[in-house]
Amino acid sequence: MKRHFKIILAVGVLSTLCAIPVAILVIDGLHDDIHQADSAVVLGNKVETNGKPSPRLQARLDKTIQLYQQGLFANVIVSGGVGIEGFDEAVVMKQHLVAHGIPEARIYVDSKGNTTYLTAKNTARIMKENNWQSVMVISQYFHIPRSKLALNKFGISQVYSAHANFYELRDVYSTAREVVGYASYLFRTYDAK
Repeated sequence: MKRHFKIILAVGVLSTLCAIPVAILVIDGLHDDIHQADSAVVLGNKVETNGKPSPRLQARLDKTIQLYQQGLFANVIVSGGVGIEGFDEAVVMKQHLVAHGIPEARIYVDSKGNTTYLTAKNTARIMKENNWQSVMVISQYFHIPRSKLALNKFGISQVYSAHANFYELRDVYSTAREVVGYASYLFRTYDAK
């Protein structure tokens, strides 16, 4: 009986230790930090085989359009890579934003943002080139903390956030994965070159 109790106790302690970082990421990601910024950066996601944004990416773009229309930023960086479907996510994102009233001249395309790390690195470069000091990151709630961390590590101190209003069962897996991703980004080397 003592052995079963120790196993149950160990599982309980381990579950609690795992739940704490998940809860912190979820709370941080769902708590939008919306302020006036020089630019927004929208992280890419899947483009469907018909060339249209996936529902997840669509939600990010919808949030971007909403906040742009509220006058919270004047510029938008769209960041992504070429997915297995063969479409450049950043280009598709730009086309969608232009079709919804954001001027083409205000959209900066980062087609080499294949990872959160590369998006942050490229965003820092674009911001430096334009003498921008602040950015609002737009992604799924579970992705926001790691995105903010990476942007901070590349020297951007004023990072605000807004999460896309799209939720699905896959978020459970994605949130758990983000705990590992966030931990790895804490100890990663950040080279602006």
